[in-house]
Amino acid sequence: MNTQVNNSISQKKFAFFELFYKWGTLITIVLLVLFFGIVRRSFLSPGNIINIFRSISIVTVIAIGVTVSLAVGGLDLSVGSVVSLSDAVVLSLFIWYGSSTVLALPAAILACLIIGAFNSFLIIKVRIPDIIATLSSLFIFQGVAMTYTFGGSITENMTMRDGSTATGHLTAAFSSIGQVPAIIIIMVVVVGIVHVFLTYTKHGRYIYVIGGNMEAARLSGIPVNRYRTAAYLISSLFAALGGIMLASRIGSSQVNAGSAYLMDAVAATYIGFSVGGAGKPNALGTFIGAILIGILQNGLVMVSVPYFAMDIVKGAVLALALAMTYFRKQDGGM
Repeated sequence: MNTQVNNSISQKKFAFFELFYKWGTLITIVLLVLFFGIVRRSFLSPGNIINIFRSISIVTVIAIGVTVSLAVGGLDLSVGSVVSLSDAVVLSLFIWYGSSTVLALPAAILACLIIGAFNSFLIIKVRIPDIIATLSSLFIFQGVAMTYTFGGSITENMTMRDGSTATGHLTAAFSSIGQVPAIIIIMVVVVGIVHVFLTYTKHGRYIYVIGGNMEAARLSGIPVNRYRTAAYLISSLFAALGGIMLASRIGSSQVNAGSAYLMDAVAATYIGFSVGGAGKPNALGTFIGAILIGILQNGLVMVSVPYFAMDIVKGAVLALALAMTYFRKQDGGM
């Protein structure tokens, strides 16, 4: 009798944990929306909802790139420096050299793809562990971005080093990228494309196989190194796009502009692991993780929580997401 009772209790605990693991993030979002909506009625206004989606657009695009690198069994920590470099290059081409949108955007993306290629070289050829290699790149290319801008910001009508005034200007087409609705549309399109790619194509399945067991993938004939290289190029591509969106939204390049996005991007990606019980990096989960972070940031600002305390909350949310993910794995993959 006692055994049956204990088994029944264990089954209920299992069912509760499984429910919480799969839908805890969505439940948390609903509870936060209700809480902030009650405390501040303006939180649920259409204008504020649009503001939340606009605020998460850049970090979501960056996080999607991190998601791809995680799916292949690595982790790209260099995305912060990629954002900074992209931001600096695209604005310098407009303001310093008077370039057109057609030239400036591809040039910035190409410059950032070099970082992805460099990461791939360190990881695949030199065989440095992913985290260490990309952390090295973070410092190297953050320094490159700062050196390129001479440690200063880039703004229209700025004073150049020779004392002259910059004559270039941002084009209307470029400025529209960082505005609603374009910036939100870009985010949704990126999430949709990567979701379809990872979930419904053979290349996406190969990436997940490599991330699950690299040696087994190699023995089955999958070109592992080619896919790992592609994953880091994709990660740099989306980080470059995030930098372009940031430059368009703000209209100026600031020192270490991309550093603030690294933590949020990684947090959104790991939070997304558990959404729907996926248990792996996935684009929709990352998007929902970014929404959770965006709601937290927006709501905390509206209830007057000091900005310097927000990282405590975001860190706690990330710790909870990691706890759910890795406890589940250690508990037999439930």
